[in-house]
Amino acid sequence: TVIKRNKRLKKLITVIGDMDLGNYQDNSIDAFGDTYEYLMGMYASNAGKSGGEFFTPQEVSELLTKISLLDNNGKMKTEVNKVYDPAVGSGSLLLKFAKILGKDNVRNGFFGQEINITTYNLCRINMFLHDIGYDKFSIEHGDTLTDPKHWDEEPFEAIVSNPPYSIKWEGSDNGTLINDPRFSPAGVLAPKSKADFAFIMHCLHWLATDGTAAIVCFPGIMYRGGAEQKIRKYLIDNNYIECIIQLPDNLFYGTSIATCIMVLKKSKVDNQTLFIDASKEFVKSTNSNKLGDGTSSDEPNNIQNILNAYINRKTEKHFTALVKQEDIENADYNLSVSTYVESEDTREVIDIDVLNKQISEIVQRENTLRAEIDAIIAEIEEVTQKGEF
Repeated sequence: TVIKRNKRLKKLITVIGDMDLGNYQDNSIDAFGDTYEYLMGMYASNAGKSGGEFFTPQEVSELLTKISLLDNNGKMKTEVNKVYDPAVGSGSLLLKFAKILGKDNVRNGFFGQEINITTYNLCRINMFLHDIGYDKFSIEHGDTLTDPKHWDEEPFEAIVSNPPYSIKWEGSDNGTLINDPRFSPAGVLAPKSKADFAFIMHCLHWLATDGTAAIVCFPGIMYRGGAEQKIRKYLIDNNYIECIIQLPDNLFYGTSIATCIMVLKKSKVDNQTLFIDASKEFVKSTNSNKLGDGTSSDEPNNIQNILNAYINRKTEKHFTALVKQEDIENADYNLSVSTYVESEDTREVIDIDVLNKQISEIVQRENTLRAEIDAIIAEIEEVTQKGEF
């Protein structure tokens, strides 16, 4: 009832009011904001697919953010102009920039758009709870693909996103979209039943010349044919794809699939694409996997391992492959990491000479045992015939 609900809210507010939280500016720990993030994570892990719509795991957020902050020399930027997420959810990806750089080092603010009105409100609350002033962020409500709200603020130096996987959109049903400057360069629209590449093309168009976009992708877009293959061809032929990273499975709330990260740049230093197989870079966490950050002595730093491979940008057997543009063309623009990075064969290596020797010894032993058994049987038959039993 309303009366009971008000009593409970009053009790909750009173308890929080009695807490000695101190001044936000004087603390390295953001108690309210971090508590909110924790509760969002717990909600997402227990709510299945619906919860996963609101939240990207913190470790994945950190990896995406750090990738987008690396310059062409592999050095981490200390500040950026503006950051943007076209499918912002609860805002956890944007807030990673504030945590890693400090909110004042995102000079012109945090920008995002969300189609779900509830999630949109959650994101705005999340910004306030992390002490991001109303003049430092612009979170808008609406469909990013058909009604983008930040035309006046683009381009963005850093774009990070975990857009919904293979959702439906207007696509070719909307005759104006093929002339939209975000989608028209590829000459084709993403399929109506799979909007993944629509989000990617949107991010690319709004990316600054010296910027980086890191986008979590459904793995099917890396190899499917039709319009998606044509868009991959456009991206490769124009040298926009910096890297494809294969992530482990079971990382995200609500899905066990092994997703990928596509890294886009408009100013690459070469015409090659790096493929990283990070499918084994994880630690077990209850029923799911997570990217280890090395916080404990017995935990590998999976995030740093992936970043090091990204920075080094060279072929490493069973882990990375730096592939020339013409080789990708010869593979029909297939961007699956497994096409270029051979998985390590963990099966036991068998020495055929040793195996043959073992078989020969077994046969000899078998013949010896057979002879001994035949002798025993013959002796028994002899005794039986003499009637000694």
